[in-house]
Amino acid sequence: MDDEPLWYVAYGSNLFRQRFRCYLSGGRPEGGNRHYTGCRDPRPARAERAVTVPGGIYFGYTSLVWGGGMAFYDPGLPGRAAARAYLLTRRQFCDVLSQEMRRDVGADHDLSEAVARGRQRLGPGRYETVLKVGERGGHPMLTFTSSDRHPPNAPTAPYLTMLGNGLREAHGWSAGRAGAYLAARPGARGAWTAGDITALLG
Repeated sequence: MDDEPLWYVAYGSNLFRQRFRCYLSGGRPEGGNRHYTGCRDPRPARAERAVTVPGGIYFGYTSLVWGGGMAFYDPGLPGRAAARAYLLTRRQFCDVLSQEMRRDVGADHDLSEAVARGRQRLGPGRYETVLKVGERGGHPMLTFTSSDRHPPNAPTAPYLTMLGNGLREAHGWSAGRAGAYLAARPGARGAWTAGDITALLG
C-alpha cells in the first residue's frame, strides 16, 4: 500500500519542479525561509502532467515562508485552476502532506475517506483538508487546502515569481499569460496588475 501510486495535484509554489524537489529530497527553496525535511523516499515523481481542475485559487492568510498571502484551492470558485500533477507513491504523498501541515514526516495518513468520498479533514490547519479532484490512469488525484475560506491577502513578489515560473514550466505559458492568470486571482486582484507580475517573470 505504501508504494500505491497516486497523483499529487499542486496549484501553488509546488507547480515549480525545483521548488517541489525540496519536499521530496529536502532543502530550502530560493526566496523562502524554511528548510524542508524531505520524504522518506526522496526519489523524483514517476510522472508529471499539466492539468486543470474545476474551481480556482485565491490568496489568503500569511505565509511564514514567503510572507503575504498563500495560495489555496477552492473548488467552489468559478472557472478552472491551473495545476501540475505529480505521480507519487502513497508514502511520498503522506510525507509531502505532513510537511505542508508542519508535522514530522513518517506518518502514513489514512486517505480512504478522501479517495472514496472526495473530501477528508485531517485537522483545522491551513493545508489539512484533502480533496479528490479526479482520476488519471486509474489513480486518484489528490490535493490539499484549508477547510475554511481565509480573507484575501496579497501575495509577495517572490511567491508570485515561484508560481508564475511554475505555470510557465508546467503549462508552457508565456510570462504575460501567467501574469494575467495570477493577477485575476482573489487576493492578488487589485494589489497586483498583470503587467507587474509579467515583469517579475520576464
